[in-house]
Amino acid sequence: MADRQQTDPAPQWWSRPEGTADGRSGGVPAPRPGAEDGAPAVQDAVPASPEGVPPSPDAGPDGAAPAREVRYDPWGGQPLQVVDRGRERRGFRLWQVAALSAGTALLAGGIGGYVGVLAERQSGTRLELPQAAVADKGRAPGSVAGIAATALPGVVTLHVRGEKGSGTGTGFVLDEQGHILTNNHVVADSKEIAVTFSTGESVTAELVGRDSGYDLAVVKVSGVRGLRPLSLGNSENVQVGDPVVAIGAPFDLSNTVTSGIISATGRPVTAGGDKGDGSDISYVDALQTDAPINPGNSGGPLLDAKAHVVGINSAIRGADKDDPTRQGGSIGLGFAIPINQGKRVAEELIRTGRATHPVIGVTLDMDYTGDGARVGDKGEDGKPSVVSDGPGARAGIKAGDVITKVDGQRVRGGDELIIKIRAHRPGDPLTLTVLREGRERTLQVVLGSANGS
Repeated sequence: MADRQQTDPAPQWWSRPEGTADGRSGGVPAPRPGAEDGAPAVQDAVPASPEGVPPSPDAGPDGAAPAREVRYDPWGGQPLQVVDRGRERRGFRLWQVAALSAGTALLAGGIGGYVGVLAERQSGTRLELPQAAVADKGRAPGSVAGIAATALPGVVTLHVRGEKGSGTGTGFVLDEQGHILTNNHVVADSKEIAVTFSTGESVTAELVGRDSGYDLAVVKVSGVRGLRPLSLGNSENVQVGDPVVAIGAPFDLSNTVTSGIISATGRPVTAGGDKGDGSDISYVDALQTDAPINPGNSGGPLLDAKAHVVGINSAIRGADKDDPTRQGGSIGLGFAIPINQGKRVAEELIRTGRATHPVIGVTLDMDYTGDGARVGDKGEDGKPSVVSDGPGARAGIKAGDVITKVDGQRVRGGDELIIKIRAHRPGDPLTLTVLREGRERTLQVVLGSANGS
């Protein structure tokens, strides 16, 4: 077809010529001539023009179209031309634009956030989180915090150095003259004693006196102003279940406060005995507490709800040595010397440097395994077991008697008898229940006095 505008009638080959159907299924064109024998499917001639229509000026002598002009045959095997859609567009599609915009926004946000944080850190702006305002630090006097605030200024930590090494203990101020009460086993065989107050100030101290039988000692500091003595309570008023607070320096952690209750009273406890001759054994009619007490608490105060000292922390009970699960620290069994006993001994140590022990003037058979405390057959060095004209002899005690009760309280062994007697003062009257030849007797004895060690 020429490139000029067509003015002749429209060619008729755009529709299927009549009579050319070969019975193929609908819409399937008949094979072109020569297709059956492998001839090319491309048509190289055009059908004759309808009547009255002259052939194309460009036609050849035989009426065939020149080879360069190929007409489109809609029933051909494939189109002979393709649509020219122009040059492929190189621009971004919509989804690409959206993805690029999102990525740019994220990158810009990240950079902006980092720059903002960096600017905030570098600027003087201060970040503050919500927090409760400072409240009144005062506490009720009977609370643990209130008791601790009252007592801590009067509690000290002792650092002791001796021939066998060094150790740590606790003590508390008795008066404004600088006397401090602690345990004997804290300062025994000491060469140097340093006292540290709750303020952190440390001074040296001198030993005033000590007693191994009561496990109590007094040291003194000089030249210290503003001492805060603790108020002494009355251990006779203590009841099982009363709340208590212990203050000390367990493992040299000074000003440590723990709390608990009185879990028992009148608990017979013996401690010491490391020397092997019995001279360092202490006998205590102790207050038992579950307030945690550990090594270093020794000599510290046990306080009641009024911040009054009711005991001096002295010993703990640990698990048995052969127990593979033995716990080295507190297991909730702590023992304190009653302050009534501590007060009397402290007064004697300050006054004379020694303490007196109440005695009944008999020698006990410590190997006796029966119930009660048995008076021995002989005393030391072959002397009589009952001291002549002593308190026991005047009360009618004889060798071989078994003392089963003191003021109506059961005694199960010689240690318990000593503890019950030392819980009193020299000159106090006691009622002893004695088993002699299978019969019980009641004897009245007035306690005598002996110098302590």
